[in-house]
Amino acid sequence: MPATVVAARRLNRAAGTLAASVLADSSVEHYRGSFKNKAMYTPLLVSALTLGVSAHGTGDARPVAHRVRDASYLLAAATGLMGTGFHIYNVSKRVGGISWQNLFYGAPLGAPMAILLAGLLGFCSERVRESRPGQRPEIFDLPAGRTMAAVVAAGLLGTTGEAGLLHFRGAYHNPFMLLPVTLPPAGAALLASAALRGPGRDHNLTRWWLRLLAAMGFAGVGLHAYGVSRNMGGWRNWRQNLLDGPPLPAPPSFAGLALGGLAALGLMKDRSDA
Repeated sequence: MPATVVAARRLNRAAGTLAASVLADSSVEHYRGSFKNKAMYTPLLVSALTLGVSAHGTGDARPVAHRVRDASYLLAAATGLMGTGFHIYNVSKRVGGISWQNLFYGAPLGAPMAILLAGLLGFCSERVRESRPGQRPEIFDLPAGRTMAAVVAAGLLGTTGEAGLLHFRGAYHNPFMLLPVTLPPAGAALLASAALRGPGRDHNLTRWWLRLLAAMGFAGVGLHAYGVSRNMGGWRNWRQNLLDGPPLPAPPSFAGLALGGLAALGLMKDRSDA
């Protein structure tokens, strides 16, 4: 199988992981908001569509882009941009406007960016997949591997900012709450360095660090589940504590980005011109 198809399928898997996280997280958060605005159904529908086309792409071994997947990923990216605008409006219209109180308890500003990143990774996967044999894999005339590494690095920093804000609200009462604000920035720096240095280099440290981030993302679900259990009533009062406790679906967004970074490094390793 061509290296470009392998990388594309890995990117589809990363996009699907992010989409699954968004689907579960937005379902809980928007249910808590009683779907007051009918537009709140949009991220559920779009993330479900993105998850479906990502699963299709993960199983597709053909070296050609798929129009439905392409359109779905672009829709996901547009939804993320519009959702960010809606969330900024939600926070700014509250009494006090943009303030710590409203940033803590209003619509999370960084949450919609996860579906935007899923769309970007998926769109990149289709560009890599359609690369012609013998030609350098490119995204907008830029080397695909290095471009994806830069995109994932930026995504890690943004996701860290969102986690840092909410964990600051929780006063970092558990030392494990420091992990998502310390490990991802280091991973972003390593990926940025890989993007600048290019292929043909030893990126073993970056690769292992991304694997650590992926493990952290999935392990975070367990830590958040423990956080839910510490609320009054624990899991016996799950209907309330799932809504008010730490969000279970949020941490896997780090895993999705880490998988995207690993796909970029894999392509850079397999293709010296990527």
